[in-house]
Amino acid sequence: MAAPTLATFKVPEIHNEPMRSYAPGSEERKALKAAIAELEQTLPLEVPCIVNGKPIKTGKLAKQPLPHDHANHLATYHEADEATVKAAIDGALAAKADWEAMPWSDRAAIFLKAADLVSGKYRYKLMAATMLGQGKNAWQAEIDAAAELTDFLRFGVKYVEELYSIQPPRNSAGSWNRMEYRALEGFVFAVSPFNFTAIGGNLCATPALVGNVVVWKPSPAATYSNYLIYKIFEEAGVPAGVIQFIPGPPAEVAAQVISHPSFVALHFTGSTFVFKKLWRDVGANIDNYKSYPRLVGETGGKNFHLVHKSAEVKNAVLQTIRGAFEYQGQKCSALSRLYVPSSLWSNGFKDQLLTEVAKLKVGPYAEWTNFIGPVIGRPAFDKITGYIQKAKEAGGEILIGGTGDDSKGYYIQPTVILTKDPKSVTMVEEIFGPVITVFVYEDDDYEKTLELIDTTTSYGLTGSIFATDRKALLQATNKLRNAAGNVYYNEKCTGAVVGQQPFGGARGSGTNDKAGSMAIFYRFVSARSIKENFVSLEDYSYPSNLQ
Repeated sequence: MAAPTLATFKVPEIHNEPMRSYAPGSEERKALKAAIAELEQTLPLEVPCIVNGKPIKTGKLAKQPLPHDHANHLATYHEADEATVKAAIDGALAAKADWEAMPWSDRAAIFLKAADLVSGKYRYKLMAATMLGQGKNAWQAEIDAAAELTDFLRFGVKYVEELYSIQPPRNSAGSWNRMEYRALEGFVFAVSPFNFTAIGGNLCATPALVGNVVVWKPSPAATYSNYLIYKIFEEAGVPAGVIQFIPGPPAEVAAQVISHPSFVALHFTGSTFVFKKLWRDVGANIDNYKSYPRLVGETGGKNFHLVHKSAEVKNAVLQTIRGAFEYQGQKCSALSRLYVPSSLWSNGFKDQLLTEVAKLKVGPYAEWTNFIGPVIGRPAFDKITGYIQKAKEAGGEILIGGTGDDSKGYYIQPTVILTKDPKSVTMVEEIFGPVITVFVYEDDDYEKTLELIDTTTSYGLTGSIFATDRKALLQATNKLRNAAGNVYYNEKCTGAVVGQQPFGGARGSGTNDKAGSMAIFYRFVSARSIKENFVSLEDYSYPSNLQ
């Protein structure tokens, strides 16, 4: 029996989660240290698949290594096999009718509770899992696993409430027009990355909030923190089967899921290469589907800082360091290419940049003064050091850094490369590590440099413009209109905040559906118009039919 409608409910007022500082002697530092110590004592952990709310241990085991200590691992997890994936899809489809029919206020309450669990009860446990398993320091874990995940959940509820309130503005006399926003007819496949714990939660919560069921494949390098999110959703009241948790080999799981006739949407964050592969696979299966699938993806970036001759040098330098080297450059939005006018480069910018980079400390999470941690794993280490070598071979000058040490953890020194070729390999291809390449342009070539930035790479995610000259800001903004989906003035190109800067880019960087805004929810609903007539017809003919 459907629940009666007894009131029009209004969700609580939503604000961004306050971020904690973890300063020496603070209560939050003590609590986080305690959570880390508790987690360290339980290693390695065991993570099952979760299908229809029940743990499934397939016996097909894989490891999530510790990036700071690769001889050991954070967790052993059970990989989903073909039977487990099938059970997850079947179970999700079976759970769909009840979940979609649940009153909106109850779905909203579940995810608001999940947000409170993230920001409170599980805050430090989630952060500890993110620090150990994904190589983040305390601040990077705070802004990700605590604050951003909380914001995604709370603001998601707010945006869905606003979406549901959007109704036709006009009605004819004797009738009533209205809109409903149906869940998609099938299941959503969520494929999440290693680098942001919050993204794993958001890729599931966004479609689920509007009544969809989700089959979730987490990144092998973020399995444990994502498992914690699943358990938080479960504790908050997400019914069994609505979100199915199936870690496993990416290619095999994806192939089985995408070939299913009821596959209706992909919610993806990861590499451009993989997203394009999945898109091709969807196209190859198009005749099998009940509906045209929605493909939502946030992928790679080759993000820029453009410094104008009017820029305030110290700010541009410090913003550059944060943009390039926070979380070892392992952010889709991380700075990778830097354009500086010759007048500033030779008069303080270069010296300030190298002086500040030299201060950056590299090491594990346990030493709180470390700004840079390990990169996520062996493939990343080899790829990044390989690009540094390619830059050298192409004539690039290593101004600082350029070395790595993988003896215990996967550490790479923050690296600044100076190139005379603005289309050299490290200016064009995504690296995803603590490496930036600088091109020094002549002050009078500002317009040419704008054209260069716009045409150098296939990506279009983030970019920053540093200038005090408003005309220069406007000129760059207009010329680079399609070069970045998120543009910043006198601010680093990373750090989009839910509810403040909706995030996403186009070109090779994704479908630009703007996570952290109402726009993303449109992709996971199928609208239906309803017109109700109140006045019966007396005749079928129109005045124009009369003689």
